[in-house]
Amino acid sequence: MNRLTFALVKSLFALAVCGSAAVAAEAPKAAAAKPDPAKGGTLYDGGDAARGLPACMSCHGAAGNSTIVANPKLAGQIEAYTYKQLVDFTTPNRQQPVMTTYAKMLTDDEKKHIAAYLGAQKQKAGAAKNKDTVELGRKIYRGGIAEKGVAACASCHGANGGGIPAQYPRLSGQHQDYTYAQLEAFKGGGRKNSIQMTTLAQRMSAEEMKAVADYIAGLK
Repeated sequence: MNRLTFALVKSLFALAVCGSAAVAAEAPKAAAAKPDPAKGGTLYDGGDAARGLPACMSCHGAAGNSTIVANPKLAGQIEAYTYKQLVDFTTPNRQQPVMTTYAKMLTDDEKKHIAAYLGAQKQKAGAAKNKDTVELGRKIYRGGIAEKGVAACASCHGANGGGIPAQYPRLSGQHQDYTYAQLEAFKGGGRKNSIQMTTLAQRMSAEEMKAVADYIAGLK
């Protein structure tokens, strides 16, 4: 084999190796699992004892309908939003002792499966409880607080609290205590995964946050 032929064969071999490497690099992307609600439901209902992962339903209720006011209802939540929160719990932007621990135990695909399962569930309706502040809550939700530069909640979360897919969560029917706790967390810097909510919460009083949280609970 002369030098010219050898050089040509060597070049062709190099191209073949590089091409194979490129295909291999793309393989994981192509293999990404499609969200599977059935797999998500199995994890949600039963957890994974082998990993020490408890059932999500132990805190968030059957089919995502939490009966514990400190824990959010997750049924019917926008799939992309739930997935983002599970990812955020593994970052400094949203640290919570229980959820951070368990979110880190889930694979990325498992997070997607659980989000898909919850998005397909039907949320049980809630109700406003404080008749003395429900009108204040309604005004804030629908019209904001102009003098404080607080935008209407409805402008992002929808007139009935249904949210905007992949951007803003569904709020309707959520427990008052949970919604208020999240507003407090945004205001105090305990939750850092939404610049918009941090800004708005910092402009609201505790009374205003409680009133809007109560109003939200009754949205359907």
